[in-house]
Amino acid sequence: MLPLFDNIPTRRLAIVTYGLIVANFVAWLWELGSRGARIDHYAFYPCAVSGPCIAAARDHVPWEEGVFSGMFLHTSWLHVLGNMLFLFIFGNNVEDVMGRLGYLVFYLTSGIVAALAQTWVTLHYAGAGAASIPTVGASGAIAGVLGAYLVLLPHARVVTLVFGFIPLPISAFVFLGFWFVFQLWQSGFSMTHPGSGGGVAFAAHVGGFVFGALAVKVFQRRTPLPARGHRRRR
Repeated sequence: MLPLFDNIPTRRLAIVTYGLIVANFVAWLWELGSRGARIDHYAFYPCAVSGPCIAAARDHVPWEEGVFSGMFLHTSWLHVLGNMLFLFIFGNNVEDVMGRLGYLVFYLTSGIVAALAQTWVTLHYAGAGAASIPTVGASGAIAGVLGAYLVLLPHARVVTLVFGFIPLPISAFVFLGFWFVFQLWQSGFSMTHPGSGGGVAFAAHVGGFVFGALAVKVFQRRTPLPARGHRRRR
């Protein structure tokens, strides 16, 4: 299922969300000319938290730096476009509720929690080889945004492409609930079959989403606006 747009307006332009999207695309274009060398160096490595790393994965920034830089790196056009689509659709409303500075702190913290969740799973279930694979992408931080959105706007309608070509309005509760259950299932499957995850850090998605759902009220500064075409009763 591919989300296209939702029906919740915002009070003002989502400058932080759009700034994060631009930053991710700039980082992606910066990566393209390096043939993977910049990803290898600036990615986050679980083995850097609790080693050892295998020889091929030792030339990288410290994990405290990589946990931030890795959030802005991606492995393909499909990877970056998919992540930025989700951030574009769901991030503006979460930013509107949290305020710009609070939202930025929330986004980065979600990414850190997601990376550490994936680290714990990898170190406990997958071994040194898997822990030495670079972890990159904004999806952990974006998962935090999705968790917050679900708590704030469960009844929002998300117009979604179903079967690749049928646009249907689906409630955020159904769309994001399905997304989370799928990540949870895949995360558990990756624990028992570490080599079958397709390179996707599903535990990071689960960790980021749970953090976002639990922490949203700490960061919330105002209530979301009602859906377009609806007014609150007084």
